[in-house]
Amino acid sequence: METGLEISVCHFPPGTSKWNKVEHRLFSHITMNWRGRPLASHEVIVQTIAATTTRTGLRVHAEPGTSAYDTGVQVSDRQMDALPLTRRDWHGDWNYCLHPQEYDQASGAPYPLGLPSPDLVWLACPAITGLPACDWDALIATLLTLHDQQREANLDTRRGHRPRLTAPGTGRRPVRTLADRLLATILHQRLALPQVAIAGLFSVRPETISKRIRDIRQLLDQAGYTIHPGPHRLASLDDLPRLAAAEGITIAPKIKTAC
Repeated sequence: METGLEISVCHFPPGTSKWNKVEHRLFSHITMNWRGRPLASHEVIVQTIAATTTRTGLRVHAEPGTSAYDTGVQVSDRQMDALPLTRRDWHGDWNYCLHPQEYDQASGAPYPLGLPSPDLVWLACPAITGLPACDWDALIATLLTLHDQQREANLDTRRGHRPRLTAPGTGRRPVRTLADRLLATILHQRLALPQVAIAGLFSVRPETISKRIRDIRQLLDQAGYTIHPGPHRLASLDDLPRLAAAEGITIAPKIKTAC
């Protein structure tokens, strides 16, 4: 967040450590050298590693680490799920980009579920949503209640209806807020913007947008609310800035277009 840098992460796929050159050239010989020897102390471990040699010239230097490391430090599922990740099309679970994240400056926490992310606030204008501000707030409040109920019901099913061990409201937090997902649904259903274009705007994969829109539709059905087609039809992401300009809407500076 402080540097504004985007970090690309590429993991080795599971099981590929067997092709790791260090595994073959070092660890395998260390394992053979201490095979059958009781590793009774740190000193024995270090000396055994340092005594590892091969006829082809392997020599190992080993010394105990003296740095202090905190133990018991954990990153919660909620913290992980709140990370602003854009996954690559090819094996997105192993290849992704970590973006700078906007935080609620007062609390240092990710933006509340009921508010659009700072870069998407301009999308909540009545000209785009078709909702006056008071109706938008009322709909968000209703969806938040239904979302919490839906989430607890899903968790209860996944637990096999056993008692929960953590307090309600804890656990994973979505990358995009509930208000963001409602905006994505409105863009698709009211303005006919393709889901692929919405995914680019929201910096997520198309399949993620598809799932979020499906979830919001279920909540809207429970709330008895229907999104009707609006007067404008957007064929691509390039049409969105033009609509905003025509309606006098100030766009967040980091909008992504098809180009």
